[in-house]
Amino acid sequence: MLDHLAFRDPEAKVIHGATGPWELVIGLEVHAQVASNAKLFSGASTLFGAEPNSNVAFVDAAMPGMLPVINEFCVAQAVRTGLGLKAEINLRSAFDRKNYFYPDLPQGYQISQLYHPIVGEGEIFVDMGPGVARRVRVERIHLEQDAGKSIHDMDPNMSFVDLNRTGVALMEIVSRPDIRGPEEAAAYVAKLRQILRYLGTCDGNMQNGNLRADVNVSVCRPGDYERYQATQDFSHLGTRCEIKNMNSMRFIQQAIEYEARRQIALLEDGGKVVQETRLYDPDKGETRSMRSKEEAHDYRYFPCPDLLPLEIEQTWVDGIAATMPELPDAKVARFVRDWGLSEYDAAVLTAEAENAAFFEAVATRRDGKMAANWVINELFGRLNKQGLGIAASPISAAQLGGVLDLISSGEISGKMAKDLFEIVWTTGGDPAAIAAERGMKQVTDSGEIEKVVDAMIAANPAQVEKARANPKLAGWFTGQVLKATGGKANPATVTALVTQKLGL
Repeated sequence: MLDHLAFRDPEAKVIHGATGPWELVIGLEVHAQVASNAKLFSGASTLFGAEPNSNVAFVDAAMPGMLPVINEFCVAQAVRTGLGLKAEINLRSAFDRKNYFYPDLPQGYQISQLYHPIVGEGEIFVDMGPGVARRVRVERIHLEQDAGKSIHDMDPNMSFVDLNRTGVALMEIVSRPDIRGPEEAAAYVAKLRQILRYLGTCDGNMQNGNLRADVNVSVCRPGDYERYQATQDFSHLGTRCEIKNMNSMRFIQQAIEYEARRQIALLEDGGKVVQETRLYDPDKGETRSMRSKEEAHDYRYFPCPDLLPLEIEQTWVDGIAATMPELPDAKVARFVRDWGLSEYDAAVLTAEAENAAFFEAVATRRDGKMAANWVINELFGRLNKQGLGIAASPISAAQLGGVLDLISSGEISGKMAKDLFEIVWTTGGDPAAIAAERGMKQVTDSGEIEKVVDAMIAANPAQVEKARANPKLAGWFTGQVLKATGGKANPATVTALVTQKLGL
């Protein structure tokens, strides 16, 4: 399924300090909000943008005596995600309490999975250019509930708390420290986001906080990473710092670059990197300390007494597996194989599942390369210019296919097709009917075209001599004939007749 890809080992980002080269080592913990109408342990709505504290059930607010009831759909979404990442599905998992105080955490603890996650080891193939991918191992995926939101900018003297997000289901997707540079880290998040959107398990909206990443960064000397791989001894990788709540691919890259240089400068000055949690300030382009990095024992994890271990059956997992969609890597391979597309075009068309479906609707029973060219250049170009998604396209797949049919039959030229595309985009309607009503049909009668060619040659004897001396100048006659016919003459027929008449 991945035969079209060439895999290669990660190439570390190398930064040259005063004492020699350093390499980056990066691991990510991605928090993906589960696409579900209800929360993980209550029936409260997950609707974004609702009035503050309007989507809060008694259990979310930690009212006395309220007990959590697990949402089966959220469990299914986690299993579906694990299957999409080729991961091991644990038929038995368990929930733990992670204890800490924060104003927007009413219970004083978060229900999470530390010791027995629902999904085990998997992998993601990160696209690093046409036909080239790198394998990043996923250590685990566990389910947990989100906290609320503290608001500090509404009043100079007090903060406000909105509990709407409290209890919303999250999947924490933890990678191994396999990522070796800022660009690769951003590409990993982008690929993970694409897979989640294909699966329908997370909408990937980073602006709303539905997908955010904690980025762990450390630096080491060349050769240390290979020693880690051989021994699995993390001490070879250097002390890591975690950059919290990153919700932008660009900011992820910038934060990693700054943090790596900060650590290198500290080490080369004889200092030590302290394991801590940091925040990235995009306005200043720097990270700053938030708090010392806690270990698991600091949170006093223990099994959640309100929830029995979660046991699922293999037949239930198999049922979810049977409904899995075709995922991006497989779709790219098929587009290259079946439609004759380049790796680049296939990747562009499959970036979103809806875009891929639109293309296939246009390309069915037509030339795939021509369909790809029109969808990518004309349709996507226009959509991007107007800030529209494929769902809001004024031109349907059937209408665009109708334009391509007129080109293929020779009824309209490429230039006419672009004019027709503009009309359909603006007014809608059937392309064939519009072309007929507006007289946009291409002149293919060689007899009619020959008369125009003869007249043009007879009227321009000096240009005839130039063209015979330099055949490249024959294009002038082709252009003049097309102009004289209002662009309706078939360009190929015009070129052939000009060449014949001039004796070239």
